[in-house]
Amino acid sequence: MTDKQRDISQPEQKPRLWVVSELYYPELTSTGYYLTKIAEGLTDTFEVMALCGQPNYSARGTRAPKNEIRNNVKIFRVGGTTLNKNVIAFRLVNMLTISLSMFFVSLRKFRKGDRVLVVTNPPASPFVIAIASLIRGAAYTLLIHDNYPEILIAAGKAGDKSLTVRFLGFWNRWLYKHAARIIAVGRDMQELLSRKTQGLDIPISVIPNWAELENVEPRPRAENPLLNELGILDRFVLLYAGNMGYPNDIETILSAAKELDRETRSRFHFVFLGSGVKRKLIERFIADEKPANLTLLEPRPREEQAVFLNACDAGIVSLVSKMKGVSMPSRTYNILAAGKPIVAITEEGSEVDLVTKDDNVGVCSTPGDVTGLLNALEKLADDPTALSAMRERARHAALGRYSLETALSSYRRALVG
Repeated sequence: MTDKQRDISQPEQKPRLWVVSELYYPELTSTGYYLTKIAEGLTDTFEVMALCGQPNYSARGTRAPKNEIRNNVKIFRVGGTTLNKNVIAFRLVNMLTISLSMFFVSLRKFRKGDRVLVVTNPPASPFVIAIASLIRGAAYTLLIHDNYPEILIAAGKAGDKSLTVRFLGFWNRWLYKHAARIIAVGRDMQELLSRKTQGLDIPISVIPNWAELENVEPRPRAENPLLNELGILDRFVLLYAGNMGYPNDIETILSAAKELDRETRSRFHFVFLGSGVKRKLIERFIADEKPANLTLLEPRPREEQAVFLNACDAGIVSLVSKMKGVSMPSRTYNILAAGKPIVAITEEGSEVDLVTKDDNVGVCSTPGDVTGLLNALEKLADDPTALSAMRERARHAALGRYSLETALSSYRRALVG
């Protein structure tokens, strides 16, 4: 048989890629959505397998098949406890059981030469997958959505010099040292990771998450069913939609709402939509202050984003202090996709701050600066012409910079080498 005949009869096999994440379809919370799209989008380049857990967040209660093929991705779902994630002790048990399950399955399934993309969710997962990869001769790439232990410091759960922080720092160096590559979702994160990996010579790529352009688009404000339902079409509406966790600065927004309710009751209205540990702060604020300019809504399905993201004049993205380089809220990109300006409450130089300023798509203030936030809101509301221009630039940025196709091209370049 000639070399030419051999090439025709035996087409070159695609390299194998494992996408490892606790959350994957049908779990469509942020991480689940993004990792599913990455896996399915790379099947033209790789033979893609997904290693994940059973749904325990937005699709909690759903029992997905243990093994299935969906959109050319072979999915392997492992067992683990699915206790209430809002109880810290239960969440730790869930993390331990699913990480151990992933470890033993990966030891059986990984092969020499495989590529592995593992996300930092849950935090223990990258470590067990790294060990399995090294044992089996696979090369792992870390996808950093949240930087540990920095997120614990920012959330007030650990001190800068605590034993926990030193312990995690030591093991992170080991994790980074053996990685083929690290992928960060923000430029500020790349800067932090460069400091943390100094001397290790590990390549770090920046690949932002993307806007869900297939589902989210600008729609006429006057026809928005949520604004009509709430009766606030005549207000300047500010929307906070998404997780309300420890890393999110809810307190500054509530202080600004209180001040505006007292001074300009009929002008601004704040809508909070979502869940998380800080939702209780909003509930207590409503009970104590009885504000006329604030509405708290239950979380809504991902498929309704086009409705609720258009139910505002601007979308709020907020992070507490010490979150620079630690995380990048993906909701930012869908706010842009809806053609809405961003009200960024974050440290200067953070990815949210950079995105907002790069394309002039909103206003910025810093965590805890209530006066600065009030001034930023007044600036937005007082200039309808500038606001309209921001809307156009927001949608243009989503289409040009933050699309799925752009992200997948970057993942191919990062993972092929």
